[in-house]
Amino acid sequence: MDLFEKEKINIKNLPLAVRMRPTKLDSFIGQMHILGKGKLLRRAIESDRLSSLILFGPPGVGKTSLAWCIANITRAYYAAINATTSNVDELRKAISLARQKQANTGKKTILFIDEIHRFNKAQQDVLLPDIESGNPILIGATVHNPFFSLAAPLLSRSLVCELKALKKNDIVAILNRALKDGESGMGGLKIKADKKALDFLAHTCEGDARRALNALEVGALTTSKSKDGFINFSLEVAAESIQKKPILYDKDEGGHYDTASAFIKSMRGSDPDAALYWMAKMLYAGEDPRFIARRVCILAAEDVGNADPLALVLANAALQISEFVGMPEARIPLAQAVIYVSCASKSNASYLAIDKAMQDIENNKVQEVPDHLKDATLDGDNLGHGKDYKYAHDYKGHYVEQKYTRKKVRYYEPTDIGYEAKIKERMEKLRRSAK
Repeated sequence: MDLFEKEKINIKNLPLAVRMRPTKLDSFIGQMHILGKGKLLRRAIESDRLSSLILFGPPGVGKTSLAWCIANITRAYYAAINATTSNVDELRKAISLARQKQANTGKKTILFIDEIHRFNKAQQDVLLPDIESGNPILIGATVHNPFFSLAAPLLSRSLVCELKALKKNDIVAILNRALKDGESGMGGLKIKADKKALDFLAHTCEGDARRALNALEVGALTTSKSKDGFINFSLEVAAESIQKKPILYDKDEGGHYDTASAFIKSMRGSDPDAALYWMAKMLYAGEDPRFIARRVCILAAEDVGNADPLALVLANAALQISEFVGMPEARIPLAQAVIYVSCASKSNASYLAIDKAMQDIENNKVQEVPDHLKDATLDGDNLGHGKDYKYAHDYKGHYVEQKYTRKKVRYYEPTDIGYEAKIKERMEKLRRSAK
């Protein structure tokens, strides 16, 4: 298909997400880390020096749209196949047709292969000789990391670029453009779109512009006009269109802070069910699981402390897992950590101790390090540094009484709860033996 013979296509019959695909880089929204002014990919496209290109990233972030842009800018023929339904014969036919078009017209062909990771090694090898000669120009798209899913010879001949989930502001801009565009978009319809509705779609679609545009289209086209002749695209319509309930949870407003506060206080209050409820609300609303994991880590140290030292270990494990696993699986280790921390014995003695020490440093004269604790290296012996220091492991019970500050201080007051009760018992025993 020649992308530019648009008279052959009834564009009105195409989905809004297809109609709104940009044909110029300046109208391409998002992905500025690879398409910004002066970036390598943009320079290669604008100078028509692009060889083969592999684009990877989540759905709906512009992989196909970028291929269309490149075809438009370079005035190349555009052919598209999907690796999930294609085979070697179709691949060879596409390559043969590209050779014929170049011989007859002098134009190269852009061969766009969607889901290219679906091709096995033999199918990928079919592409190698021709893309190395520059026709067709391969643009492969995949949601998987190509360094794990594509053959090394194909990667070595390709420029590999990662596309990232679109930001909320990018999605809102795409939706507004669709509402205003009278030729390809929905500008010919009288639509009043509530800002909250567009924000909801942009937040809920999780960086997927196609999903947001599909929801906008189905919502607007299935909503009856009001008495004033306008289609009112409200928050309720948006929620129904994308099949997700709106939740009052905005990172810039009270919903976010109130929910996070309830989550923390529920764990502190040893109510695992309430804590899970507020966590589920945050995850449903699209909260970053790492934010939740960090809150669990802080609470494990501040409110559980040494009453159950394993709580912090488990919370930290959940944080690390959530960083490399992501949603939806991250909800499981997060739930495990939240339940453990909620049910654990509580003590804020460590939190109170460091605050007392910080206040002491801030409000009182800072003590000098006792000579016997100072570093004895670099002529320290001549200054008396380290002299008379008692090495604890040389004494019975690996303990010996000596001064560790010039003026006695006492910050940590262990409780009688959980493992901290054992700590308290040991510290009291050591203090008694020193008398």
